[in-house]
Amino acid sequence: MTTRVLQFVELSDRDRRRTGRLEKPGVGDGVEMRVRRRAGGDQTVTLPPGAAAVIEVLLGHLVNGERVALLAQDQELNPNEAANVLGISRPLVVHRMDIGDLPFRYVGKHRRAKLRDVLVLKTKIDAGRAAMEALADDAEDLRQRHGV
Repeated sequence: MTTRVLQFVELSDRDRRRTGRLEKPGVGDGVEMRVRRRAGGDQTVTLPPGAAAVIEVLLGHLVNGERVALLAQDQELNPNEAANVLGISRPLVVHRMDIGDLPFRYVGKHRRAKLRDVLVLKTKIDAGRAAMEALADDAEDLRQRHGV
């Protein structure tokens, strides 16, 4: 599968204020999406529960001022795109590929990693960061309490 556009979206402060919160749909609630065309006319689409849940989460993050990207799990990312998802530099992504931390394949001379593998690595990186922060907090606590 080839890479689709990796695009982060965020709302301006003005748009966030204008956008209302979507309450969590209850069991049996129907969710419809209405699209107003510039050229005139409306289109209404009934969303299945899974799609409605995705829209609810998406809007929640956007209204909270977060940047959001919607990607397919099997999508392949190049090292630049993977670096954006991981929050690290492109050379570090390539290094992680070279040492086997991030599975990838070549498409011609270009590296591609599956999004699911990038997210697995992100979980490991985030866990490592959290452990390092906890260790630093413990060290600071020891220093303050015991002068160590």
